[in-house]
Amino acid sequence: AFAILFRSLLSRLATAPLPRPPFPSSPVPFLAVRSPSLITMAFYWQGPGTHQIPASLHAKNRKKLVEELRKNEAFVDGSFVAVAGGNAINFYSGDTEYDFKQEPFFRYLFGAKEEGCFGAIDVSTGVSTLFIPRLPKEYAMWMGEIKPPSHFKDAYEVEQVLYADEVPKFFKDAEAKKLFLLEGKNSDSGITATPASFDGIEQYTQDKTTLYPILSELRVHKEPEEVAIMSFANKVSSQAHIECMKQCKPGMKEYELESIFCNHVYREGGCRHLGYGPICGSGKNSAILHYGHAGAPNDKVINDGDMLLLDMGGEYFGYTADITISFPANGKFTEDQKLIYNAVLAASTEVENSIKPGVKWGDMHMLAERTILTHLRNGGLLVGDVEDMMSAYLGAVFMPHGLGHLIGLNVHDVGGYPAGVERINRPGINKLRTTRVLEEGMSITVEPGCYFIDFLIEEALQNEEQSKFFNKDVLARFRQFGGVRIEDNVVVTKTGMINLTEVPRRVDEIESLMHAA
Repeated sequence: AFAILFRSLLSRLATAPLPRPPFPSSPVPFLAVRSPSLITMAFYWQGPGTHQIPASLHAKNRKKLVEELRKNEAFVDGSFVAVAGGNAINFYSGDTEYDFKQEPFFRYLFGAKEEGCFGAIDVSTGVSTLFIPRLPKEYAMWMGEIKPPSHFKDAYEVEQVLYADEVPKFFKDAEAKKLFLLEGKNSDSGITATPASFDGIEQYTQDKTTLYPILSELRVHKEPEEVAIMSFANKVSSQAHIECMKQCKPGMKEYELESIFCNHVYREGGCRHLGYGPICGSGKNSAILHYGHAGAPNDKVINDGDMLLLDMGGEYFGYTADITISFPANGKFTEDQKLIYNAVLAASTEVENSIKPGVKWGDMHMLAERTILTHLRNGGLLVGDVEDMMSAYLGAVFMPHGLGHLIGLNVHDVGGYPAGVERINRPGINKLRTTRVLEEGMSITVEPGCYFIDFLIEEALQNEEQSKFFNKDVLARFRQFGGVRIEDNVVVTKTGMINLTEVPRRVDEIESLMHAA
């Protein structure tokens, strides 16, 4: 019933007019059902005011996987999926640990939030078994109640729960013949997923090539329940960004805005983690694409007249938002700031109005570049023919990153480059994290940007094919500008897309919001 309701909502929203609406916009409605305890009735949530997630979502995911594997030529009777959950990781040689986050593939299939778990799925029958750590009695003193297997069976809607030390016996008793193991390279990180292992695994035929691409492709196409989770993460994160705009004042430190955001998404939405390191760049720092790292920890003083770029997203039950806003520190755009901001806003709007199944994502990147260059020329910063600029790769000077990426249980989600999908060998667009043809159910970010990065500008000025397009006197005004990025999270529907992000975007909306605050 939930899925039918949500598909109906998606269908109605997908038929709405595509031009950017005035703030506030109308993303997917926030759906929640109240429950007296944190895990009951096979729902997970973080308490009142947060979103409830049915465990049936993961049962559905397992069913889809089983159906795909049964159709695969690699399937034989006695086949099992074997996947390992995440484990706690210590800070180097110390006895403290990083905050645990579940391995995304394991979360997708089982929903378990605890560390040290293992999962098995009988492909022939669809029966799922969750294996949990057998904890010592001292655990109750340090970490809390030791819950019995029956608790996990009810909470995660699996057919049976055993202890992790029973994995070898389980496969022996089941007379397993083949194990589908999760091994494959992530196209963003280049890191290969480590397949599950246990004592005696060498007794079984191990298939390490079939599972990863199938499971990745399933994650690319979001179920309505997943979109509802992402909508909630976007709702809470959008509100947190609005709080940052309201409270921003010259003289603050960049990390104060980080603090405001983190406090809001946790306090109001139960988002304990962010999906990635927070980026809070002001002035020239707003042109540093992944600012906010340990060597530059959002620690600059925000000056009057600075342009700010905040890129942050709360994570709820593993699903993350990824939202970027850009605005002037003092709440009032200068004419130069309007020029750059409106160029990026126009690119965002053009792309979002064009999104629908069958559209090539690489074409959308080129559309964004072309739109930004057109606005820069019309504003007097560039001269000449825009198509000639495109041929000279000038767009990559101002937008040296990809237009957007798949998003879900990873901020840069899996499935960007499956077999048969290749990168485009062209400056700028070669940074795209996917060049796929858009399909219904895909969730993707739309994040055009325009930056004044010193070494890229210098290289362009030394390049005869590019330097001829610059109005150098006007360009000089922008060398200390920094950059602008606008990032929304959207879901592709049957006829277009829905925007999950709900923040003010137009210049007048931003100025009104900050003036009122």
